[in-house]
Amino acid sequence: MEVRTPVIDNWHAAMHSLIETVDIETGEVSCLIKANLPLQAPGWTQDGTAIIANAQGRLYRIPVNEARTSLELIHAEGCFSSNNDHGVSPDGTLLAFTDMTRFGKSAIYVMPLSGGLPDLLTEQVPSWFHGWAPDGQSIVYTANRRGLWCIARTHLDTRQEELVIHAVPSSDHHYDSPEYTPDGEWIWFNSDRAGGMALWRMRPDGREAEQMSFGPGADWFPHPSPDGEHVVYLSYPQGTRGHPFGRDVELRLMPATGGPSRMVRKVYGGQGTINAPCWSPDGKRFAFARFDGPMNEPLRMVHQAKTINVTGG
Repeated sequence: MEVRTPVIDNWHAAMHSLIETVDIETGEVSCLIKANLPLQAPGWTQDGTAIIANAQGRLYRIPVNEARTSLELIHAEGCFSSNNDHGVSPDGTLLAFTDMTRFGKSAIYVMPLSGGLPDLLTEQVPSWFHGWAPDGQSIVYTANRRGLWCIARTHLDTRQEELVIHAVPSSDHHYDSPEYTPDGEWIWFNSDRAGGMALWRMRPDGREAEQMSFGPGADWFPHPSPDGEHVVYLSYPQGTRGHPFGRDVELRLMPATGGPSRMVRKVYGGQGTINAPCWSPDGKRFAFARFDGPMNEPLRMVHQAKTINVTGG
């Protein structure tokens, strides 16, 4: 089947992706799987037994505590162009994900965690999933409406979209990567509304927006920890435009109340490293993707037609 699939256009067999976890107290790093396909955006299931990742338009389950790690395809009927934006519901039963097969633009779906027939949540496109509300009744996501970037929310029952915060025609500010704190009091996101790309947080209705990181890097993808203590995020070198793939980036940790951050790991990655909610359920570790191999020039994430023929196991 010919589908538009997010791939790396100069990926080849000598390259590898690695899904790893890091203990935030000890710094100990564990490699869960190394693969010769571009696995990205690892996120834990709520019971801690597996990690969900994407590669070449499909979603995969990676068991965490098995002697021999496997890569299991999660079947999403009719969806063959899933990207980095996915996450498991707070009760552990549903998987929200972003796919562009149907519209040619990113739309958000939900289905059982084990796979099945996806249910469309966002008829307005493009939309990119980023987080569940703590009660599991709504999702929060990045959207572009009439050429303006915004953060939106949709309730699973009503399917009515609410724009929480958005750019205005007189500016081209970017809003991205929204995710709730575990108590539901804040939504973290990143924006360039004050100049460089930085981390922000706001109340769920868009009030009290305040900047939480202050450079010098370009900061993306904030993920509050389940215990409410920390926020992990990705920091690009100063002046980086967008969130490109194929860069030396830092994984940084800061207090959830704000303040100085510290570098946890420096990796080769960027787009796909921690796009999805990435914390272990106990808040002691987070998962990330990095890449190795002969990378003499920056790799590029593109959307192109590609034949997909993947089996589980």
